[in-house]
Amino acid sequence: MQKTFSFFLLFLTIQFSFGQQYQLSESATISVLTVGPGKHLNDAFGHSGFRIKDRLSGLDVVYGYGEYDFDTPNFYLKFAQGKLNYLISKTEFNRFFQAYRYYDRSIDEQVLNLSQAEKQKLYDYLINNYKPENRGYLYDFFFDNCATKIKDVTNLAVNNSISFNKPEGFKDTSFRTLIQNELNRNSWGSLGIDICLGSVIDRTASPEDHMFLPENIYKFFKNATIHNDKTPLVAESRNLYTQQDATKNSSFFSSPLFVLSLISCFILFITYKDYKNKKQSKWLDITLFSITGIVGILILLLWFATDHKGTHQNYNLLWAFALNIFVIVQFFKDKPASWFVKYVKLLIILLCLMILHWIIGVQVFAIGLIPVVIALLVRYVFLVVGGVQELSS
Repeated sequence: MQKTFSFFLLFLTIQFSFGQQYQLSESATISVLTVGPGKHLNDAFGHSGFRIKDRLSGLDVVYGYGEYDFDTPNFYLKFAQGKLNYLISKTEFNRFFQAYRYYDRSIDEQVLNLSQAEKQKLYDYLINNYKPENRGYLYDFFFDNCATKIKDVTNLAVNNSISFNKPEGFKDTSFRTLIQNELNRNSWGSLGIDICLGSVIDRTASPEDHMFLPENIYKFFKNATIHNDKTPLVAESRNLYTQQDATKNSSFFSSPLFVLSLISCFILFITYKDYKNKKQSKWLDITLFSITGIVGILILLLWFATDHKGTHQNYNLLWAFALNIFVIVQFFKDKPASWFVKYVKLLIILLCLMILHWIIGVQVFAIGLIPVVIALLVRYVFLVVGGVQELSS
């Protein structure tokens, strides 16, 4: 009988503890943490997370939506295809704080102005979302990332009653401009982004779409109201850590504009010598057609063979023409086919179309491409004016 009674007490204790494990006290707070950008491309856009703090139970954890599993089968292929699932993470706040302090990244906190029921609803959602069967979500850089999840989950907790007001100094702008504002336009990371992402990101982003960036979550939450009245969404804001060294190491002499200008000058110099000597440096044309062709194929794959939305309608194909890789064989012939000169004329037209697209704002291209486009245009004109067939003979 005593054993039965002891077991019954143990059962009640376990049940009570389990029931109380997820119950927040009245003094509990939920806040949004905004982590500033780091010094590398992979952390250049910052990070966001929820902090759940309950002093009565000793709870102080951070949930975020920016984790991924390197052990995922075909990890790199799925990442390239835009099919990689990201995960919700859970970290003790002290560990979270010390990690970002170590990497010298600023941390700002906004305590949300939620009722007890709303706090519990948000916390319950995070707990359920953290279950193994629910942790994964299909990441999208612009519309479903660590920042947009903060907006969506918070809105869910208050029954979609958030009114997002434009922050001070707000300007309508494109997705590309929002990205490039976080980068050095004359950097290799910026160049890669501008080459890989298409004209779809050159459309004007709606005010709410600005919140794909963590810093804009902070700005919009600061001015947001809830429950269709003047109740502010944020009850209190505070800075937890300020970045100590905001300088970013960059040298113009290693930048894309400088390096590609040197390469372009070399192309122009070889072209000038070829024109004066009435000859053709085939090795240069083979190199140019190979590089532009390979880049063009990669752009096509990003456009048509992946789920990335931002890579669509990419007019970098006008200078990186994929068919170039298939016509290289013409340079190995003693006399190229008669249609080849017409093909080079087509490349000239495509470059002119690219410049037109740039001028009228259909798509913004990387500034590092300016010398490359000039060099390609001059080289193609040389091949037409000099006559590929005459030069080859």
